Amino acid sequence: MAQSTPPVLFLQTPGAYQDQQPGSAPAPAPKPPDNTKPDPQAPTPPPAPSGTAPAPDDSQGQQTNRILGIIPNFHAVGANTQLPPLSRKQKFWLATEGSFDYSSFISVGIQAGIEQATNTYPEFHQGAAGFGRYYWHTFADATVENYLTGAILPVALHEDPRYYTLYRGGFLHRTGYAVSRLWITKNDAGNRRINFSEIIGSGVATQVSIRYYPRQERGGAADTMERWASSLLNDGVGNIFQEFWPDIHQKFFHRH
Repeated sequence: MAQSTPPVLFLQTPGAYQDQQPGSAPAPAPKPPDNTKPDPQAPTPPPAPSGTAPAPDDSQGQQTNRILGIIPNFHAVGANTQLPPLSRKQKFWLATEGSFDYSSFISVGIQAGIEQATNTYPEFHQGAAGFGRYYWHTFADATVENYLTGAILPVALHEDPRYYTLYRGGFLHRTGYAVSRLWITKNDAGNRRINFSEIIGSGVATQVSIRYYPRQERGGAADTMERWASSLLNDGVGNIFQEFWPDIHQKFFHRH
């Protein structure tokens, strides 16, 4: 059933039609008083800005999953990025990705070839069999350290194994920051703490690796400390490369 439209009521002011003759035009409604004069005591609003600042480019300081499209970069976090803590499974998966990625087999082969060419361990001999010995020792070294520093100890100590990009400041400031991540990290709650996973993990990995090298190559405490320092140096160089990779990618590989 259709509803009827309610009548529209027109309100009239008293005397609006007192002097109106039949057929004449209606008298104009009286104008309201002009009370729009500015208050001299009212504060003056600030002038509007002449232009709007450009929005920041979100792509700046952001990491890619791979460096040069090949090298794994799964541990790097882009600048100004807040991420939830990693679960135990995620920490082990990151270590697995870094150890068994296809590029890892290539890089291990290159390093093993260099060591064989320079006859780093004469006990391994030359030829295909010698290259195989160099290869599996190099692969074991990298894998043991990856799991100790990136999964086992971070899980046990509740530390975050990822690298958080700084992307601000000068070259020396950012380089110092990258190197300092060897002994400074975040825990799972996001607070800064000593990077026990890196310091202890690389040391334990060094102790483990000398157990499967020839006895003549194991050396003493000085050789062990040298291997440990070399491992930390390699990780420090990796941090520096990760820190500046967004700059390199933005300058040479970013498509506008």
